[in-house]
Amino acid sequence: MISLNKVLKVTFLLLVTSACSQSVSDLQSQAQSKPATTLRATGDLGVVIERATSQVQIVNHTHNSSLSVIDGLGDLSHASIVYSRDQRFAYIFARDGGLTKIDLLKDKITKRIIQSGNSIGGAISQDGKLIAVSNYSPGGVKVFDSETLDLVATIDSTELTHKSKNADGSYVRSKVVGLVDAPGQKFVFSLFDSNEIWIADFSQPEMTLSKFDNIGKAPYDALISPDGRYYIAGLFGEDGLAMLDLWHTERGVQRILPNYGKGNKKLPVYKMPHLEGWAMAGDYAFLPAVGQHKVLVVDTKTWQQVDEINVHSQPIFVMAQPDNRQIWVNFAYPDNNTIQVFNTQSFALVKTLTPGPAVLHMEFTPRGEHVWLSVRDSNEVHVYDTATQNLVEKLPVTSPSGIFFTNRAHQIGL
Repeated sequence: MISLNKVLKVTFLLLVTSACSQSVSDLQSQAQSKPATTLRATGDLGVVIERATSQVQIVNHTHNSSLSVIDGLGDLSHASIVYSRDQRFAYIFARDGGLTKIDLLKDKITKRIIQSGNSIGGAISQDGKLIAVSNYSPGGVKVFDSETLDLVATIDSTELTHKSKNADGSYVRSKVVGLVDAPGQKFVFSLFDSNEIWIADFSQPEMTLSKFDNIGKAPYDALISPDGRYYIAGLFGEDGLAMLDLWHTERGVQRILPNYGKGNKKLPVYKMPHLEGWAMAGDYAFLPAVGQHKVLVVDTKTWQQVDEINVHSQPIFVMAQPDNRQIWVNFAYPDNNTIQVFNTQSFALVKTLTPGPAVLHMEFTPRGEHVWLSVRDSNEVHVYDTATQNLVEKLPVTSPSGIFFTNRAHQIGL
């Protein structure tokens, strides 16, 4: 005699088994009906500027490949990029005052604003929450929330009371250049027309400004050392450099390398070197000389020149490999088809390369096995092996200029 309890138990087990089987079958059916999701990491991505097309390409430097093209980014003739700390978003600073946030995982523009009439680069704060943009017109710095691009602060630069006023009767303000991020939630920048360096400190609820005047005539560009200690501005109006030790700001701005510049001979200068094009390797800084066929070697403990390297032509960028073993140098027009590689210990020439016309920028992969070169007038980006200096790959890119890899997200001043 089968008890009622046993019947009920068997019936319950059969129902549960049937339901589980149906659930598994449903899940398998759903999995088959949905397209497989391709995951993309951000650590080996980058962005290449197409300066003439208002476009950028998202690239992968593990596979030396282009992933997508994003259009509608404005005037990219002097564009630069910083990254969010998770490396997902790139912030593009365009010459027409545009600030664009793009999503590297979705290959699209997240938001774009026009924040001024003429801008010249920007920076992201230490905590990744603020984006600062330096402006030529109307001058000053604007600071935005990195999530929303909402305006957080406007830092008006010095009024130029000796110049003609704007059409609305207001004073023209100094152009701002050389904007970098610094440790302690700070931004540091130079004022071209008023000969100043300012520090904007956002570490407290109320921003504070520290101002240093009479730093030298017409600071035109600047850099910050990789450890975030030294801010150095180049001077267009006179020889020498202006240096501010951010660990000891009470000492004020010091003048270093008094002979660095165009000098008394007034050599033809085809392009002023970018200060961010300095290489710092070991105890040395390697500087492109102005208007001369030389790279200057400076001891970073004393900030005195200790040697010089004769090079092919007027250098623009001097870039050190991540291991600091070699520097790569490109040159101004009309000799901008050439790259030279030098050893940082012996200063000896390793190799001369001729990738093609108008080699504008270089970017090393994070561990330095490859270097990417933008060859503008060939409409190509070239990838070289840094150990052998052999060409590895060519990518088609229309009028390429700046190349920016996402590892910059975790480097001071980049």
